[in-house]
Amino acid sequence: MNRLRSYVHLFVFTAFLPFAPLVYGEEIFHHGGTGDCQGCHTTPPDLLGSDASSTCLRCHQAKIGISPPDQYYVATDPVTSTLCVQLPPGGDFCWLKKNYSWTPSGTRITQRSDGYSHGHNIVALDYGYMPDSVFSMAPGGTYPSASLSCISCHDPHGNYRRLEDGSIATSGPPVVASGSYASSPEPSASGAIGVYRLLAGVGYQPKNAPGAPVFVADPPLAVAPSLYNRAETTSNTRVVYGSGMSEWCQNCHPLFNDAHMHPVGKRASFSHTTINNYNSYIASGNITGSPASSYSSLVPYELGSTDYAQVKMMAKIADSSGPSGTANVMCLSCHRAHASGWDKILRWNMASDFIIYEGMYPGIDNNSPPQFAQGRTAAETRKTFYDRLVNSFARYQKSFCNKCHIKD
Repeated sequence: MNRLRSYVHLFVFTAFLPFAPLVYGEEIFHHGGTGDCQGCHTTPPDLLGSDASSTCLRCHQAKIGISPPDQYYVATDPVTSTLCVQLPPGGDFCWLKKNYSWTPSGTRITQRSDGYSHGHNIVALDYGYMPDSVFSMAPGGTYPSASLSCISCHDPHGNYRRLEDGSIATSGPPVVASGSYASSPEPSASGAIGVYRLLAGVGYQPKNAPGAPVFVADPPLAVAPSLYNRAETTSNTRVVYGSGMSEWCQNCHPLFNDAHMHPVGKRASFSHTTINNYNSYIASGNITGSPASSYSSLVPYELGSTDYAQVKMMAKIADSSGPSGTANVMCLSCHRAHASGWDKILRWNMASDFIIYEGMYPGIDNNSPPQFAQGRTAAETRKTFYDRLVNSFARYQKSFCNKCHIKD
C-alpha cells in the first residue's frame, strides 16, 4: 500500500472508486471529493489519457506485474492475467473483452456470449474498451453508448456531498473525507462528506456527453467495508445498500422501473414469503438457513433505511443477517454495477439449468456439458462467483433466483 504515495500525482477519477479508506492513513487521491488537478490533466481541459475512461484506468487497471486484487482496481491488465482477477463488488471490466461460444449437446446451433453483453461498455480507447457494438443507446433510456465513460456515472470532481443535515448538495462546506466506508466520519458544520463512490446526482450531465439525459435522482445511501476487492472463499463481502439504488440507476435507464420484468426500488418491498425464502435458502435442496447468517453477496438487497449508523454497522466481511420487513429488491440484487462474466451483467448464469454441475464449476476443461460450461473454463466460472468454494453450493446448483423464489 505504500506505493500509493509514490503514485499520488498520477491518480485519477474512477469508474467505481474502490480506494482504501482513510482508516489506513494513506495519501489517497480523491479524499471523497476533488483530487489534484495534475493527477488527471496536463493543462485544463486536456486529459492525461485519450478520453475520460482511459484517464481513469491509468490508475484503476491493475499494473503489469500485480496479479492479486488490490482495493482500487476495477480492471485486470490482460498482459498480467488471462483471468479477470479483480473482485470488487461492481465487477471487473475485463469481462467486456471475453467472448464465448458453444454448441449445446444434441444440437448444431452455436450460441454466443459476447463481451459487449457482459457489462457497461465504457469507452477507453487507450485500453481497448470500445463502444457497445449492438445498442446505440442505454437499454430503457437514451444515454448515447458512444459517450459512455466512467464519468457518465461518477462525478470526476466529486462535487456531490452529504451535509450535516443529511441532504445532498454540490456546494457548502468542503468535502473532507470519503463517505463510502463503514469507517467514514459523519459530516459536520465545517466539513461535508463525499457521497458513495463519487456518484453523480441531481442536475448532473457530463461534459463529454452534452446530449445525455440530466440526472434527476441523487446518489444512493450505501456503504462498503474497508476491504472489498477480495475473494469470497470463506466469507461474504457485504456492501450495505440503504435506499435509492434503483432510483439512481433510472437516471440512465428510466424505463427499467416497475413496468420492467422485475419490480425494483422503494415500491418493491419483500413480501413475508420472500423474506422467509431468503433467510431459509442456502442452496438447491437446502432450506435450513438461519436469518442470523443468511445474507449472500450473490443476492444483495436494500435495507429500506436512511439511517447511516445502521448501514455502517452492517457493512462487514462476515456471515451476517438476512432481510427484515423493510427490505426491497434493487437493480444490484441481480446485476453488478460494472461488468460480470455473464450476459446482462448478471451475478450468476441465468441462461443455464445448472450453475454447478456434478459438484464442479462447469468448464470446457472438465468435461462439463457445453450448455453448462458455455465456453468458459472452470477457473473462469469460479471467478464469476468470486472464488467461492464449490461445496458451498449444491452438487447440482440451480439459479440463485431461488434465494427469493424457492422453486427447486
